[in-house]
Amino acid sequence: MKNKTILMLGCFLWIGISFSTQAQEKGYSVGDKASDFELKNVDGKMVSLSGLKDVKGAIVIFSCNTCPYVVAYEDRMIALHQKYESLGYPLIAINPNDDKVSPKDSFENMQKRAKDKNFPFAYVHDKKQEVIKSYGGSRTPHVYLLKKEDNDYVVKYIGAIDNNHQDASSVTEKYLENAMDAVLSGNEVALKTTKAIGCTIKWTKP
Repeated sequence: MKNKTILMLGCFLWIGISFSTQAQEKGYSVGDKASDFELKNVDGKMVSLSGLKDVKGAIVIFSCNTCPYVVAYEDRMIALHQKYESLGYPLIAINPNDDKVSPKDSFENMQKRAKDKNFPFAYVHDKKQEVIKSYGGSRTPHVYLLKKEDNDYVVKYIGAIDNNHQDASSVTEKYLENAMDAVLSGNEVALKTTKAIGCTIKWTKP
């Protein structure tokens, strides 16, 4: 009986590890090629990676209206776009939240938020949650730095914007900017991944 119990526990442990490993394998890793997407922007136009003109890459950030972490980062996101768009790396904010689960994340509320904050970057709606699933994003905000190599967008950094969401003046590690500057200089990104800190994705209910 004791051996049977140990065997069953071992099986459950193996299954748990297996599921955990599968979860970790979902989505992109640094070095992967990101698939194209076409999502509706708050101005009503469609935005895609393939539709970006005269760019060297893109800063993709999964975002939303409601998460306090995102709200704390919005001004920094604006500054990032203003700094790097002219260097060939526009910022694209993608809202993956289901508005039935989180009504304040509806497309209409996205339009209002973009207008109120005067977003200079594209703010698009991943209504079917296909893009967030392909990327493997788990938080808002969650950053993916993409570099254009030939016709491919290659992932160079995944994680957080910096190490202090509460106070921009207290940031000591600018993860995204450091990665961005390395890519622009043609150097290897020293810190390729960090832990994304923020709110969980509001997934569509089965």
